[in-house]
Amino acid sequence: MFVSQALPGKPRLTPSVLTDFFSRIQQSGLAVNTFMLLQDGAVTAEFARAPYRVDQPQLLYSLSKSVTSIAAGIAIDEGLLKLTDTVISFFPHKLPDTISANLARMTVHHLLSMNAGHGDNIYGAVAQNKDWVQAFLAQEVAYEPGSHYLYSTHCTYMLSAIIEQVAGEKLVDFLMPRLFEPLDIPRPVWETCPLGITAGGMGLSLSTESIAKLGQLLLNKGEYAGRRIVSERYLALAASEQSDNRLSAKAGRIDSAQGYGYQFHLCRRGCFRGDGSFGQLLLVAPRENIVIAATSAFPGMQQLQTLLDLIFEQLFDRLDQPEADNSLEINANERFVFSQTHPAMLLPSALPPESRPGLKPAVYRLADNPHGLKVIALDMQEEQLMLQMFYGDARDGVLPFRFGQTLSTRGVFCKDLALHQQEVVTTIAWQDRDSLKLTLIYPETPYIVTYIMEFRPEAIQLTFQMNVSLNIAEYSTTGILTAAGALSLNHAIVNPDSLTAD
Repeated sequence: MFVSQALPGKPRLTPSVLTDFFSRIQQSGLAVNTFMLLQDGAVTAEFARAPYRVDQPQLLYSLSKSVTSIAAGIAIDEGLLKLTDTVISFFPHKLPDTISANLARMTVHHLLSMNAGHGDNIYGAVAQNKDWVQAFLAQEVAYEPGSHYLYSTHCTYMLSAIIEQVAGEKLVDFLMPRLFEPLDIPRPVWETCPLGITAGGMGLSLSTESIAKLGQLLLNKGEYAGRRIVSERYLALAASEQSDNRLSAKAGRIDSAQGYGYQFHLCRRGCFRGDGSFGQLLLVAPRENIVIAATSAFPGMQQLQTLLDLIFEQLFDRLDQPEADNSLEINANERFVFSQTHPAMLLPSALPPESRPGLKPAVYRLADNPHGLKVIALDMQEEQLMLQMFYGDARDGVLPFRFGQTLSTRGVFCKDLALHQQEVVTTIAWQDRDSLKLTLIYPETPYIVTYIMEFRPEAIQLTFQMNVSLNIAEYSTTGILTAAGALSLNHAIVNPDSLTAD
C-alpha cells in the first residue's frame, strides 16, 4: 500500500509518454533492471526485465546512506542524539592518543553532510582494519569540519555506529518498529563491519517497491498512512543544501552539482535523490508530486546522469502533454506495466545435432587465479550439466545448467561486503565445438557472471567475466584434467586433495 498527501489537479503522465520513455531507455542501452513511478501516491508505471522483479530485495550500495539518514532523523527526534553532538563523545575508549582540534570539532551534522574535514578518500584506510570506528577516528582531519565537502562512506558508517551506541540495539532492530513495519517493508538484510556494526553507508538490500515507499514517506514530509515517522523539520534539513558539492562534481553530471543535504544529493527542479553504485536510485520530486525508484546495472555513474536526463526531459517536461486518445488515460486505480527479458536470459540458437560435442564427466585442477577457485568438476546428466566449484570456503557448491532452458537455483556469491546465499539464474550454450558459455545472473544484485570454458586435450581454459564490478571484473586461468570418467557428485564436494595430476 502506498499512501500520499495527494495534490488535486496534478496532471498525470499518459501511456504514450510512458511508452516513449521506456523505449528511450531501451534505445539508449541503459541497463535498467526495475523501475517504479509513483504519482500522488499511486503506482502509475512499473518496469522490470526478467529475471528481476520489483518485489525482490536488491542490493542498494550507497543508496543505503539515505536510509541511515532517516534513522538519524528518528534518533534525533527521540532525543537520543543531537546534530551538535561531537563524534568523539560517543567513543571515549577508541580515541587516538592525540586528538586534533579538527577531530574534536567534528559533529553528527558534519557526518550527515559529508563535511567531516578529511582531505582524501579514507575508505581503504578504514576498511582494511577490523575496528572501523577506531580506524576512522585515527584518520587525519586536514580541514576544519564544515569547510570541505568529501563524499565518504565511512562518515555514514559512523552515523550507524553512533545510533547503535545510543539506541543499544542493531540499526535494523531500531528501524523495524519505527520505519520498516509502519511502511510494510519486510525485515531487510543489512551487512555489517567485521565487528558486527551495521555498515550504514552500504550493504542494505530492499525491493524496488520498498524504495518507492521510502520515497513516498519523504514526499509526504515524514508521514505515512497518517503516522508521523520522522519529523518534517529534520527532513527539511536533509533535503536542503548543507554542503557545496559543486567543485567535486564530474563534468556533465549536473545533478551532482546542485548541493548536498543529509545523505541526499540535490537535483534540478527542487528534486533530491539517494543513489548507489551501478545506478540504484530513489528520486523525489516535490513539485511534481512524483517518486521514482529504480535498480540498474550501469558500468559507471555517468549512465545514471543519462537516466536522470531522460526522467526530466521525457517525463517531467511532458506532464502536461494531453493524450490523443482519451480512452488511454491512466486513472488512479491503474498502472502502466512494461516488461521485457534481460538479454542474458535469451537463449542462443542451439548447434545442430551433428555439431554438438559430447561432454564427458571431468575434474580440472586450476592454476592460481584472483578468486582462489581451485577445482571445477563437470558432470553431464542428459541435457543437464552439474558444475561443481571448489574454493575451500563458503562458495563451495554445485550449480545446475540445462541446455535450451533457464534454471533458477540458489548459490553463494558476494554482495557488497560479504558472501550471501541468494537466487541465481543459469543458462548454458555451446559457442562452438570447443567452447562452452555458462551465464549466472544474480537478481538480488546487478551482477551477471559469465564463464567461458575452452576445452583442450587434457586441459581447459577458463575465463571469468562480470558485467559490472567494484574489484575483479575479469580473469583467465588454465586447468589440468585430473580425473575423467563417470562421477557421482550428488551435490557433494570433490576433495581436491584426493586428486593428482597426470
